[in-house]
Amino acid sequence: MKFDTPAGTNPIDQLNVIGQPADRIDGKLKTTGTAPYAYEQHAAVPNPAYGYIVGAGIGKGRIASIDSTQASNSSGVIAIVTYENAGPLAKGEFYVARALAGPQVDHYHQAVAIVVAQTFEEARSAAHLLEITYVAEPGAFDLAAAKDSATPPPPAGFGPPPQTQTGDFEGAFNAAPIQIDQHYSTPPDQAHAMMEPHATIAQWNGNSLTLWTSIQQINWGVRDLAKTLGIRKEEIRLISPYIGGGFGGKGTILCDAVLASLAARHARRPVKVALPRPLMFNNLTHRPATLQRIRLGASRRGLITAIGHESWSGNLPGGRAEAATASTRLLYAGANRMTRLNLAVLDLAEGSAMRAPGEAPGMMALEIAMDELAEKLGIDPLQLRLLNDTQVDPEQPSRPFSTRQLVECLQTGAKQFGWHQRNASAGQRLENGWLIGIGLASAIRGAPTTASAARVRLDRHGTITVETDMTDIGTGSYTIIAQTAAEMMGVELDRVEVRLGDSRFPESSGSGGQWGAASSTAGVYAACVKLREAAARAVGFDPQTAEFSHGEVHDGTRHFPLAHAAAAGDLVGEDRMEFGDLAQRFAQQTFGAHFAEVAVNAATGEIRLRRQLAVCAAGRILNPKTARSQIIGGMTMGAGAALMEELQVDKRLGFFVNHDLAGYEVPVHADIPHQQVIFLDEVDPYATPLKAKGVGELGISGAAAAIANAIYNATGVRVRDYPITLDKLIAHLPEQI
Repeated sequence: MKFDTPAGTNPIDQLNVIGQPADRIDGKLKTTGTAPYAYEQHAAVPNPAYGYIVGAGIGKGRIASIDSTQASNSSGVIAIVTYENAGPLAKGEFYVARALAGPQVDHYHQAVAIVVAQTFEEARSAAHLLEITYVAEPGAFDLAAAKDSATPPPPAGFGPPPQTQTGDFEGAFNAAPIQIDQHYSTPPDQAHAMMEPHATIAQWNGNSLTLWTSIQQINWGVRDLAKTLGIRKEEIRLISPYIGGGFGGKGTILCDAVLASLAARHARRPVKVALPRPLMFNNLTHRPATLQRIRLGASRRGLITAIGHESWSGNLPGGRAEAATASTRLLYAGANRMTRLNLAVLDLAEGSAMRAPGEAPGMMALEIAMDELAEKLGIDPLQLRLLNDTQVDPEQPSRPFSTRQLVECLQTGAKQFGWHQRNASAGQRLENGWLIGIGLASAIRGAPTTASAARVRLDRHGTITVETDMTDIGTGSYTIIAQTAAEMMGVELDRVEVRLGDSRFPESSGSGGQWGAASSTAGVYAACVKLREAAARAVGFDPQTAEFSHGEVHDGTRHFPLAHAAAAGDLVGEDRMEFGDLAQRFAQQTFGAHFAEVAVNAATGEIRLRRQLAVCAAGRILNPKTARSQIIGGMTMGAGAALMEELQVDKRLGFFVNHDLAGYEVPVHADIPHQQVIFLDEVDPYATPLKAKGVGELGISGAAAAIANAIYNATGVRVRDYPITLDKLIAHLPEQI
């Protein structure tokens, strides 16, 4: 099926199941600890060996020698794999980092060996007996120091163009009576810090390889593993039914999958691998730091006449730039515009996608700059944003937004949050020794879709089974897919069984980029259309007029139980939803507004987040309960980015020092106050047949800036370098009033 015309009325619009706050159908398994994650496939692989990965001890250089004599003779050791016996290895299409170092070492903790033994403890013990000699070389580990060597990155398949220009930015900026020209920095690298570590069990059967692994994109994983190992995609099966968090950090295969595969081949038995936290931080991907410059020019009444955004980030050779300019291209009106990305070569672990790549760090700077412009103009920050709304793509005025309720989000949030209570003069509200402030920020995140397929089966008991290789990374995919099938086939939710995360199932969109929910449910919709046609014909009805409800098939006054359609055998519908050019003809985005209230201790600078509100317009909300969970998760990550998260780089040796959950601080329950989420009524017929978009990354876009603006409102101290910690405030706090 191809979606190339706006959606009309269809069975989804009944909203009997879709749009309802259904409990997660996998919730009981998760809360009782019985959901089998990648490392816990005991029934499928009852007697595996254990692999322990050894990371490089230098930040850049080469391996001079590896002596594995003692390790090989250690108790329980079955095999040791290094570059010397691994055979040729290529790289996949998404990540640029090599899974196995040798002889060159590209970054600290790049894998140099995997030791396989009968038990995990034996593998770990033997790994410490490897004698590896390195020759260290000078490396580049400091973005600020490498900034002047940065160049525009080549065009990539993800993110905005490296450079954009509309109108005469420089001329308009120089002529603007009101100007903002400021520099900002976002956290010096952030870790995904998901609960479930990267883990894989690998098993060979002749030339066929099966992996139970924690991965967001099954199709990318098959593609990239085949290319890395030099085998056919048809020889690989990936299974990933449950994932304990990804946030972009498990997009496709990484060293755990590659090295487990190599180890299993050498050991001639299944091997399971789980990465320790230090390797997750220094070996795998992370959100790279950015340095940003934003210039805004406006008329005296607040209309933006020039908007320019430049960003610098670093990566391994061939890696992508952090797309921090993405939101600036679409969020506000202004005839004269410029964005520019710059990429420096750094010898740190690979920088790649982390929740809302581009928008999250970009809006941390842009939305502070908007508040600074409002202050210089002497107008309310809310009014400045309302004044500069646009209903068309600012770079292509002939291209309207499919839906855009940014103004409604801002106005609804302001009313609900009590924006009128905000003191326009910063640093003036003191309560019991705490300075109180309120801040806001706009939110925007793309609403992409990608081809997705599914298979739907009806059996003689009236049970619907859905199969697709879509993954559930904690987002609720199982539930919204079940809701889609139940709505389309006219059955209760408990009559639907969903099977996910297996490369033998039809290829879906996978989880990532905020495209998973909209795309995967569209694929299920397409498969259900096929199944409805087959079921209608099986009972002698016209597929064009048959209706499905209350577990029955109806055609006029005639009706049969749905199960009767499969009396002679299971009926199967399988299809793939493909998308036409609607996304090119209409700008498709999700919008929102974030509000935050903070208290800052007037004596110590300690910051306490008191409340947060997000108002979102993201098409039809398929399940308000799971969608709310996604938004508050994003808000929490935004709080972490604003207040505490930062990987500390040892700029001499080239590694992240605080490479575990003891040293890398993330928000916990005590840090997070009351959070409220409001979804505006919206359907987007240009997005998918369900008229839905994604929400998973909208919740973080703008959340950090709202907190930063609240801190300024509380203290009068403008901090432009995240995270905002008390040491950046304490020397500048106002005298107690």
